[in-house]
Amino acid sequence: MLVSWDWLADYVKIDRSVDAMASLWAMSGLNHESTEWIEGDAVIDLEVTSNRADCLGHIGVAREASVLCERPLLVPDPQPLTGATHVRTLLQVENRFVGACPRYTARVLRGVRIGPSPEWMAKRLRAIGIKPINNVVDATNYVMMECGQPLHAFDLAQIRGGKIIVRPAFDKENFVAIDHRTYVLDSGMVVIADAERALALGGVMGGVDSEVSDSTRDLLIESASFVPMSIRRASRKLKLHSPSSHRFERKIDPNQVDWASRRCCELILQSAGGELLDGIADSDPTVHRMAPCTLRASQVTRVLGIEVPWDTSRLILERLGCHVEESEASSSGQAEMVRVTPPTFRQDLTREVDLIEEIARIYGYDRIPENAMVPMVASMRRPKDHVLGTVRQIACAAGFDESLTPSLIGKSQVDRISPWSGEEALTTMTPLLEGASVLRRSLIPSLIAARLHNQSQSNRDVRLFEIANVYLPHGNALPFEHVHLGMIAESDVRLVRGVLEEILHRSWGIIPTELQWTEDEVSWDFLEPGSGIAWSAGGHMLAWVGALSKSVSQSIKLEGAAALGEMNLDVLLKHARLVPRVQGVVPYPAIHRDLNLVVDESLKWKSLRDVIASSAGPLCVDIQFQEIYRDPQKDGEGKKRVLLGLVLQSDRETLRSQQADSVVANVLAACEQNLGARLLAQ
Repeated sequence: MLVSWDWLADYVKIDRSVDAMASLWAMSGLNHESTEWIEGDAVIDLEVTSNRADCLGHIGVAREASVLCERPLLVPDPQPLTGATHVRTLLQVENRFVGACPRYTARVLRGVRIGPSPEWMAKRLRAIGIKPINNVVDATNYVMMECGQPLHAFDLAQIRGGKIIVRPAFDKENFVAIDHRTYVLDSGMVVIADAERALALGGVMGGVDSEVSDSTRDLLIESASFVPMSIRRASRKLKLHSPSSHRFERKIDPNQVDWASRRCCELILQSAGGELLDGIADSDPTVHRMAPCTLRASQVTRVLGIEVPWDTSRLILERLGCHVEESEASSSGQAEMVRVTPPTFRQDLTREVDLIEEIARIYGYDRIPENAMVPMVASMRRPKDHVLGTVRQIACAAGFDESLTPSLIGKSQVDRISPWSGEEALTTMTPLLEGASVLRRSLIPSLIAARLHNQSQSNRDVRLFEIANVYLPHGNALPFEHVHLGMIAESDVRLVRGVLEEILHRSWGIIPTELQWTEDEVSWDFLEPGSGIAWSAGGHMLAWVGALSKSVSQSIKLEGAAALGEMNLDVLLKHARLVPRVQGVVPYPAIHRDLNLVVDESLKWKSLRDVIASSAGPLCVDIQFQEIYRDPQKDGEGKKRVLLGLVLQSDRETLRSQQADSVVANVLAACEQNLGARLLAQ
């Protein structure tokens, strides 16, 4: 924000030098970038943060100076003379897009004479980098830089139908702006139109069809308020930034609309003559008020770490434009407390801590010592933090590196991988990343992209995991955001499965008996047939593992195997046991017996394991898969050998060989009877 020192003198009589005042502004939050002398005037460049829209005009900066220097603020009270004819006899305003333009006002001047602006106005505009055009356009720019409220002047003769219509743009509607470029609009943008066509892109830029020219005699002066998000979206999508959009994007004072309109008309009457019609065409004359906040003296001391005199705190807020009144609690003799209603030009003051910040910056940050004692309490770790810490520890211990990828992906075959939802993914209207406009429904596409990037860097042996949100569409409502764990490895699927099972074991211990727990085979297009396994708990899919299909790997030129896995950590957290439970160490040795069974090729490990577990009895404490081997010449076609190990142990005695042999015999009999398995001949 470029500020003219001579211009500021209209509103506040500053009794300090330019450098001293620049330093004061910097210490209070308006960082001083530079000072340059132009035509004998000091022009100060101040950095205005996005929450301080009130300082995007000279009056706002002057208000800061008046508070810091304790000098009175003088704000003009424009009262332009009006004629007998009412504006409604010539013009009607219809607002069809209140969601983007809460208030639209228009005043009409007739019989103006377009010409150069007065030198004092032209000089001030030149000082802050605005080229003078004529006495009407310059007046709108002057008021905008004076109070921060953008305005626009239309040639009234070019408005057809005697009506201004605020409406959404038609989809793919063409609009020619005053920069003589054509823009293609959409229905999310607001336009100011007449009965036939769009005249301006609301809050951003006027149109070429209605701009003021030397032949203009009658004017319509627009002053309106727009919703910041609507203006920001239009400006970004069209890549059309203007001083007006810069201000509307930052939530300016809704009660300043009428003041700016009157001020602009007053200046035009002084320099261009003419007659101002009586009244104003206003779509919503409602006076806006800010919600009050409660401020406690004890909180000021606690947050800042120093004692600020209570009267001083109240005076600072009053000088900033706040309305301060005693609260009921304070008037009844309790702790010092006031009810503060911020002014509407300070849309950023919504909480008690915001008021405390205002007190601190005006009182002086330099008056707060570096060793000020501010009481702090360490926050407790949430249950979610405990679980995520366990997940990271297990994944890293298994040789995985954590990755961090964007939530936006593309629209390729791999990007469409979505085991969790069959609904179409949400898409951003304006891509925030090149080639990425879709909110991911799974972490797997991002991890595959990371694997491909590593491959391009000749790093092929890579194991990655990521903990992040996925976004599952939910009709027209907001999407479900779930925290997931995604994994990818260059090895066998068993590695990923082992990590997920270890996470379950560490988080749940023994699976709760009340939890409905299932393990099923899944077949998705992106997985190699027969490799997919999914676990469900409580009616929700908890996790899945599988191998990326060869067809997908070839299509994306991914070298080597890719084992995939994903877990819904929200479901994991719902049933997690955060208090560790330990089991006593069995003092008696275990007996290990290896079995090499010949079974049908179609037999799944889950079925074999279930039969062994049910027949082995309580002495079998673990069943360990070791290897699969195929020898059609010896075993026959459609057969395979499964090498597994049984761990037998008792917590009461040392097992004897006869007891182990009995367990093995029961297992072999059950496998032969139920599965047709036979023990490989020795």
